[in-house]
Amino acid sequence: MKLLLISFFVTFTVVTNAQQFKCPPKDGSYEDPIQCDKFYECVDGVPKEKLCPDGLVFDPTIRKINKCDQPFNVECGDRTELQPAQPSRLCPRRNGFFAHPEPSVCNIFFNCIEGDHTEIRCTAGLHFDEYSGTCVWPQSAGRQGCDDTTTKKLKDGFECPKDGQIDANGQLIVHPKYAHPTDCQRFYVCLNGEEPRDLGCQVGEVYNDESQRCDAPENVPGCEEWYKDEPAPKAAGKKS
Repeated sequence: MKLLLISFFVTFTVVTNAQQFKCPPKDGSYEDPIQCDKFYECVDGVPKEKLCPDGLVFDPTIRKINKCDQPFNVECGDRTELQPAQPSRLCPRRNGFFAHPEPSVCNIFFNCIEGDHTEIRCTAGLHFDEYSGTCVWPQSAGRQGCDDTTTKKLKDGFECPKDGQIDANGQLIVHPKYAHPTDCQRFYVCLNGEEPRDLGCQVGEVYNDESQRCDAPENVPGCEEWYKDEPAPKAAGKKS
């Protein structure tokens, strides 16, 4: 009897809410005024209440049949209410992109589809941002207490400059390169402008800071005689 009363109450509430909603003259799907993941399908002026899959919200601006999308793609405005969450392991809701449950882990997030999760790692140096659903620079994500798992300083003391590098078009270079101060053959690459890597040109070449690539020694001022004192390589097949 108790279950019957609860079922009647839920059914009555849904029917009552649908009856209170007034359909526009044109058939279609229309948002609920207070709940962002609720909408109404109107046919011949009669509304039928529906819910987006848990974790998604209704976007009336989408020009397709399925108008449910990720929350970071939808402007809900005053429609702040949501259906009760249906969480599962590592998924606060059945669908969506969610940060790692450990606040200090900022470079890992989970893509949840109907309660099943897939772990995704951001590119080195980036943090996951729930407000955009993407990996962004740490200063843009603004997350606190993150463990810095990337190496910020190499053994020789090199650190990536905070100002970065600008290309000829005035755009910030994603993975800038820098010449080694004393070794013509070596150079540094800063992954995403933050994580340094110590690299080197093949024997016989030196790093050209102007062209940002390995080059012949005679084309790089100051490195013309870098290999002058190196012994000539032995020809293949010959013994000393």
